[in-house]
Amino acid sequence: MREEGQFYKEYEVFSKRNHKTPLQHQFSLLAPNEEMALLMAQENFMRRQEVVDLWVVPREAVRALNASERQQLTQRLDNKDYRTTKGYGYLRKKWREKEQGMLDEKEIMSWKEVKKS
Repeated sequence: MREEGQFYKEYEVFSKRNHKTPLQHQFSLLAPNEEMALLMAQENFMRRQEVVDLWVVPREAVRALNASERQQLTQRLDNKDYRTTKGYGYLRKKWREKEQGMLDEKEIMSWKEVKKS
């Protein structure tokens, strides 16, 4: 929030490269008002890249998560561990055991030599 006697406000700048892409956060800037913030953002983008849309939003208007809400993001609401690949780690060992039990070319060729004698 803007403190008493603080001249500049912080603004977040979002841009869209073309009509099909979503808005992306680009940077933050300090400006005395919204008009100046928009002019500064336009000046920055006119030199670097073409954009079809440019948004300048006061940082106060952006709602961030508090500590308890951030903690909830790390807790899963459901048990979907089966969707992760860590549950398949035992398969490598199983395949190795199976391959060792299979016949290889040398073993098959040795049978042919035994038959001749």
